[in-house]
Amino acid sequence: MGVDIIYNPFSKVIIVITFIFIVSCTPVNNHSSEKVSITNYSTKPQINFLDKKQIQKKTTKQKSKDLVVQKSFDEFANQNLLNKIEIILPRYTNENITKHLINSFELSIYKKEIDNTILNINRYTDLKDLENILNLKAKPGKIFIGTLNINATKLIKQYCSKGILFFSFAFDKSIADECVYLINFFPEDDLHALFNFFPADSKIALLYPENFYGHNINKIIDPIASKSKSLIINKVAYKEDLTNARDSIKELGKYELRRHELERQKKILKNKNDEISKKALKKIKKYETAGNVDFTHLILPDYSIRLLEIAPLLPFYDVDPNKIQFVGTGVWDDTIFFNEPSLQGAIFSGIEEEKRKDFFSDYEYIYQEKPIRTATIPYDLMGIISYIIDNKMTVRDVYKLLDDGNIKFDGIDGKFFFINNSIFRELDILKINNGRANKLN
Repeated sequence: MGVDIIYNPFSKVIIVITFIFIVSCTPVNNHSSEKVSITNYSTKPQINFLDKKQIQKKTTKQKSKDLVVQKSFDEFANQNLLNKIEIILPRYTNENITKHLINSFELSIYKKEIDNTILNINRYTDLKDLENILNLKAKPGKIFIGTLNINATKLIKQYCSKGILFFSFAFDKSIADECVYLINFFPEDDLHALFNFFPADSKIALLYPENFYGHNINKIIDPIASKSKSLIINKVAYKEDLTNARDSIKELGKYELRRHELERQKKILKNKNDEISKKALKKIKKYETAGNVDFTHLILPDYSIRLLEIAPLLPFYDVDPNKIQFVGTGVWDDTIFFNEPSLQGAIFSGIEEEKRKDFFSDYEYIYQEKPIRTATIPYDLMGIISYIIDNKMTVRDVYKLLDDGNIKFDGIDGKFFFINNSIFRELDILKINNGRANKLN
């Protein structure tokens, strides 16, 4: 069975002393001592075209959950949440991710000066091992955080009837229900922010990789676009190894059709001898194709070296970033992309780096390496956990807190709340320019 490691802030004097020294020598966010910032809004959160239908769904789910609490959870609905938190993460798979997440939990406790919780780290090797941990520790009021995949999350979901609260890093929103709340970066948030930002009557094209992320974007984009004032007019995929990237770009911009049209125009002008035709022929000889592409915005949901190879190919095949707005999602949030010439002026959804600068600085100083991008998630989550414990909340109280769309939490990655048990982030639109990404809206 997984080994327990208890993280108690008062039991690790050396780390505390080190941390105090780090805080005194590095820039500190003025709000770093706040355990959590919660804003209560008198009206439902404004998510533009998304808002009404999503809130209706959430209200229906909340009524259903209340009935479950009444009928099945009566014995523990009024149980206070316990301050000993169980972190459950895989031992051998995704080892680097696990390490960074645990570091972030620890850093959050010290940076936010949280003294009301104890973190108990459980490492499991397989689902049977995980089941043994749950059989031993699942009891009313217990908070569990962790697991990175769907199967592990589904297993823990079976223990909701025991009155636990579970925050999972899994990616599949279909498993978010009952006591299971998903905390991750979801591409739906990116697309909602983008389609809220696009001008009315924008014509959108999608060029995406044939991998999990690309297929997921392709799957969720139509319902989001249908509620906006923009229109998706073309979607083209390319292989993850980029072997057909050039053909996909040609298809996207109707390159061959426009090139044939240009050749047709050249033949017509060559058969004319007037000065106007001669000047027109001389002018169009400079071009590769005739006319413009039929979209105003191009969404490129890719990252890593692929984005740096795909982006320069687009203008080569007459998809001009000076005429077409290149658009990215949160996976663009990396300075490696900010100096790419073909991405200058491009926009993407996210939060300015300044908001997480102190976190990254402290993390690198303590752990001597850069954190993975998702390391900010545990850091923010610990603020909510501390708030729950401080206010001696019951299981029923926590459900009401997390399911209330009027309440927003303020974190490193912007304001967030929960819809249908999944986190929803309010993202900004950033524009790339000369090595930086600056907020537009």
